Parts: sequence; structure tokens; C-alpha cells
Amino acid sequence: MHTDAGADSLATRAATAFRAFRDGDASGMSRLVDDVTPLLWSVARQQGVSRQHAEDVVQNAWLKLVEHAASIADPQSVLKWLITTTKRDAWTRVARAQREQPGTAQDVRDVEPDATAPSPEGAVVAAEESTLVRSHFARLPARCQTLLRAVAFADRPDYAHVAAALGMPVGSIGPTRGRCLAKLRASLTADPRWEMTT
Repeated sequence: MHTDAGADSLATRAATAFRAFRDGDASGMSRLVDDVTPLLWSVARQQGVSRQHAEDVVQNAWLKLVEHAASIADPQSVLKWLITTTKRDAWTRVARAQREQPGTAQDVRDVEPDATAPSPEGAVVAAEESTLVRSHFARLPARCQTLLRAVAFADRPDYAHVAAALGMPVGSIGPTRGRCLAKLRASLTADPRWEMTT
């Protein structure tokens, strides 16, 4: 009962943020990404993909949303659309991995824990660093936040779709991204707490 209410609440928040994004408010996409990414990550992992592939699957779902935003008739369905897109991409990756490596473990739990995982001390430092970066990231202009989220995790982000979604010329995506990252870097280096984590 509680879960259904939570899902309804998330669907409503997602619809509101997506509607705002389509109406020209770039911060709508930032809110949508913040609210829904943890769920999409969980959905991807539940399908059996690795952590690394889960990142790719989730990023791909966001890029596809930017690409197909105009074709989603009802903003209330955006959460379901994202979940379905994430599941399909995860299934495709799992099937491809099984074809390429027959006989490998079928359950991701069989290959964990990850030997490359940080030590407990390293995990604490990384968490503190991540929190600090997020707090400075939140101070960036909404346009910078949306642009950086759209291209951060993709190896080859589709600048044409990103540009169309943000109403920017394709040629300005790279320079604008550079300026946004420079602002973030300057903000972090001016914070004495940053030296303590690096």
C-alpha cells in the first residue's frame, strides 16, 4: 500500500518535472533526473546487468528521453516510459553478454563483491567528496546542470539531440560544457573542504 503511494507520488513528480522541461524550463530535467535515476539504477541492476553497464543503461534512457520527449503524449506516463526503456536496454545487454560469453554466471550476485571496490576508508572519503561536488553542482545555473547531466556519463553523447532539447546550437555544446565545468572547478577549489578530500 505504502509502495503504491510512493510510486504514485514519484510518477506525479516525474510528470510535473517533465512537463516543465517540455515547457522550456531546463531545471525540470534536472529535477526529473534527480528523482528518477535511483529507481532506474535499481531497475537496471534487477535485470542482471553489471554496475558499469547499469550506468550505461540509465544514461541511455535519459538520452532517449531527450530524443523522444516530443513524442510522449501524456507527461504522466514518463515514469513508465523510462522504466520500460531501461528494462529493454538492460535485457538487450544481458542477452548480448550471454551470447558473447556462454557459460558465464547468470546471476550478478555470483560475481560480487567487486575486487576493485574501494576500502571502507576510501568509500567514506569518496562519499564526502561526492556530497561536496553535489552541493557545488547545485549552485550552478540550471542550464549548466542540465547540460552536464545530459553529457556526463555518455562516451559519445548525441550533441544534436542535446542541443535540440536545450535550444542551443550544436557547436556551442562543447564550449558551454567547458565553461560550466570551469565554474564548477573554480567553486570547488575555492572551498577549503575540497583540499581535505583530495
